[in-house]
Amino acid sequence: MLGAPKYPVIATQTETIILFGEVLVDIFADRKVFGGAPFNVARHLQAFGLHPVLITRTGDDELRRQLIAILKETGMDACGIQLDALHPTGQVMVRMEGCEHHFDILPEQAYDYIHAGMAHMVSLAVRPHWIYFGTLAQRHTISAQALASLTRSSKAPRLVDINLRKPWYDRSIIERSLKYADAAKINLEELEILVSLLQLTGKQATQKAAALIKRFALQSLLVTCGEQGAWQLDNKGKKHQVEGWAVLSAYTDSVGAGDGFAAVYMLGQLRNWPIDLTLARANKFAAALCGIRGAIPDSGDFYLPFIAEWKL
Repeated sequence: MLGAPKYPVIATQTETIILFGEVLVDIFADRKVFGGAPFNVARHLQAFGLHPVLITRTGDDELRRQLIAILKETGMDACGIQLDALHPTGQVMVRMEGCEHHFDILPEQAYDYIHAGMAHMVSLAVRPHWIYFGTLAQRHTISAQALASLTRSSKAPRLVDINLRKPWYDRSIIERSLKYADAAKINLEELEILVSLLQLTGKQATQKAAALIKRFALQSLLVTCGEQGAWQLDNKGKKHQVEGWAVLSAYTDSVGAGDGFAAVYMLGQLRNWPIDLTLARANKFAAALCGIRGAIPDSGDFYLPFIAEWKL
């Protein structure tokens, strides 16, 4: 169940993206699947020919050995995977209630104890072109300190993906994350939560986004709207909006769609695509992921049409 798809071989890897945070295993009744937003984004970036470096921490257990095997098989760099002798590799227990999945994110996992000094050294060694991080891995002060060290070690632009998972966030985590970031990605529901949590002003979504940008001196804010598409507002008040894409095959689930969007957004930034084109391609890729089970395709062939269309 934890095997890795064969990836297409494309151009030599160039730009490096650091992805900081949780790598974990979703434990279903019938299978185990590696995930976590940083891991999912990294897998997509690898498939598109970039050089993702995960900075995370795992236990000294069988799940770590399986993770390292997956990274090796897909050609991914494992230099940022720390080893923890005291805490287990991250796990999420998935249970069904009616027709819906519910996720119990376990506490005291290895990714809560990412070592600041090691994260700093990896950043100096790989010299990232982008840094990606979320909020879950900041729930413990140890990993929060590691992220702070990482952001001080590089001037690379930073994208924070605001993934709100109760009860693992609070106002201080959100404020700290946005202060670290140059760009932020949220969905419409998360925008409303942040407006309430941070007591922002504005009646329309664009006004609320502008208030968020101003409060934290962001360069841009990405807002995903599911079937309705996505938009970006920059710090000059310029809004770029794209319509939604129909799912390219039968709808299965939306797990990991936002992670796919984030991966293509950073790819577009590195390839200097116009922002409207970047948003359209990110949205199309996210829609395609809604046609598969889970966040990562079973076969690397999934990426081939995008690689060809985008001339990667």
